[in-house]
Amino acid sequence: MTSIPEALLWCLSAGTAAAVVLAAIVARARMHSAALKQRLSTAEEQNSASLHANTELTARLRATEAEIRHLAGARLPDLTLALAHPHVPVRGLLDTRFAGSETDQALSAVLEQIAEAVTKERERVDAAAQSTLRGATTTIQALLYQLQTQLQGMQHRYDDPNVAQDLLSADFLNEQALRRIQATGVVCGAWPGLTREDSYLAELVVGATSRLRGYERVQITNQLRDPIAVVARAVEPVAITVTELLANALHHSHQELPVSVTLQQGNRGASVIIDDYGVGMHEEELAHAAKLLSGDEQLLLTQLGDPPRSGFAAAGQLVRQYGYRVHIESSPYGGVRAIVYIPGDPLLTVLDESHQPMSVMAPTPHRSPAVDRGTLPTRNPGHAAAQPPAPAPSPVTAPAPDPAELLGGGTYGAAAHDAGSAPAAGGSELGGGPDLGAGFDAVRTGFDAVDAAFDSARTGFDSAGAGFDSAAGSASGAAGSASGFGDGPGADAAAGGGEPELPRRRRRQPMSELDQNTPRTAPQRTPEETASRWAALQQGTESGRAAAQQSQPPRSTEGNPQ
Repeated sequence: MTSIPEALLWCLSAGTAAAVVLAAIVARARMHSAALKQRLSTAEEQNSASLHANTELTARLRATEAEIRHLAGARLPDLTLALAHPHVPVRGLLDTRFAGSETDQALSAVLEQIAEAVTKERERVDAAAQSTLRGATTTIQALLYQLQTQLQGMQHRYDDPNVAQDLLSADFLNEQALRRIQATGVVCGAWPGLTREDSYLAELVVGATSRLRGYERVQITNQLRDPIAVVARAVEPVAITVTELLANALHHSHQELPVSVTLQQGNRGASVIIDDYGVGMHEEELAHAAKLLSGDEQLLLTQLGDPPRSGFAAAGQLVRQYGYRVHIESSPYGGVRAIVYIPGDPLLTVLDESHQPMSVMAPTPHRSPAVDRGTLPTRNPGHAAAQPPAPAPSPVTAPAPDPAELLGGGTYGAAAHDAGSAPAAGGSELGGGPDLGAGFDAVRTGFDAVDAAFDSARTGFDSAGAGFDSAAGSASGAAGSASGFGDGPGADAAAGGGEPELPRRRRRQPMSELDQNTPRTAPQRTPEETASRWAALQQGTESGRAAAQQSQPPRSTEGNPQ
C-alpha cells in the first residue's frame, strides 16, 4: 500500500504541473488575444483610410467632371469668341487645386488642339470666300471698265448739254461702284486691275480725289520742288491708297469742313499728307487702323466688321506688296492725319515737262522763281543793287534737263537746276502763235511765269529801289519771251530810267499773215490726259449742280455718305 505522504506528494506534483500548464495556456491565450486586438485595430485603421481615400477619390472625380463641364460650357465658347475678338479673355480652371496637374495639362492640350482646328477651318472657309469674291470682283471690275469706256465714248459723240450732264452723272456713279469693287478685290488678294504709265504725283492725287463724293472739299497744296512722278506699276496702288484715306477723312468730318492735302518732297522720297478736321480717333482705333495699314498680318474677311470696312485693309495689302508706307496719327486740327510716304529709289521718277506736260487740273507747284523758270529774276538781298539786269532770253527753247540729273545721280531729291539753262515756257510756240490749240497749256504756263515774275518785281520794289530795276527788267524779258507780253509801259519806264511801272499783261499778241494761214491741227493727247480733262469737266459739273441744289439731304449722325 502506498503511504499517505507519497500520495499527497503525487497529488501536489500533478496539481503543480496542471497549474503550470494552465498558466502557460492562459498566457498563450492572452498573447493571441492581444495579437487579435492589434490586427483588429490595424484593420480598422486601414478601413478608415480606405474610406477616406474613397471619399477623396469621389470628390476628385466630381471635381474633374465639373472641370470637364466647365471646359465644355464656358472655356470652349470663350476660346471660339477670343479667336474672333482677341480682347475677350478665356476663363481658367474652375478648381485651382488642379493647377499644374495632369488634368490641367490635358485640358490645356484640348484647348490648344481645338483652337488650332478652329483656326485652320476659319482660314479654309475664309480662303474659299476670298476666292469666290476675287473671281466675282474681277469680272464685275472688268465690266465696269467697259461701261466707263462706253460712257466716255458717248460723251465724245453727243453734244447735247443735257445728255452730257446725264452721262457725267452716270460716269461718276460708275466710278463709285468701281472704287468699292476694286477695294474689295484687293482685300481678297486680287491685283488692282489697271495698268497706267508713269504719272505725276500731283495728277495722281487729283485723280484719286475725283473718285469720291465731296471731292470739292479737298484742298490740295503742291510743295514739290521737281516734276515728280510715280512709276507705272505703283500708280494705281498709290491712287487706291490715297482714295481710301481721303474717303475716311471726308466721311468722318463735317460736310462744310475742308480736307487738306499737302504734297511734300524729301531727300529720299515724297509724301502725301492728309489732314481732316473731323471727329478723330481714340487710341484703340488708331492702333487698329495702324495695324490694318501696316499690312503685316494676314486679315480675314470676318475681321473687317459688319458691314465690312475694306478701305484700310485694301491699303494695307497694297503697302505690303509695293513697298511704300502709310502712317496715321491724331491731327493737330483735332481730326486724323494720314501720311503716305513713297520712297524715291524704287517707286518715283522725274518726268520731262516739255515732253509730257502736267495736266491743267493738277495743283501748281510752289517753286521758287529761280528753280521753276530759268528766265525769271532772282533776288539776293545782300547784292541786289550790284546785279546787272538779266538779258532777254533767246527765242530758241533750250533742251530740257535730264531726269537723271534732277535725281542727283541716283540720290532722290538732290535736284540741281541751272537758272541759265532752264527753258523759257513756250518761248518759240507762243511768241508767234502758230498753233493756239496745242499751245493752250503753254500759254497758261507762261501766264504763271509772268505772275511769278511780277510778284518778284513787286517784292524787290518794296525792299530796295535799286533792286527793282533789275527785277522789272528780268520780268519784262521773261514775259516777252514766254508769252509775248514784253511791250508795256513798265518796260519803257525801266529802260528810260524814269519812274518804274508794273508791267501790264497783254492777253494775245497780234498774229502775222503767215501765222494766220498756218493750218491748225488738233492736239495729240494720251488717254491719261483725256481722262484727266474729263475728270475736270465732271468736277465742274458736279460743283455747279451742288451750288444750284436748294434742299440738302438729311445729315447722318454717323458720318457723311461716301
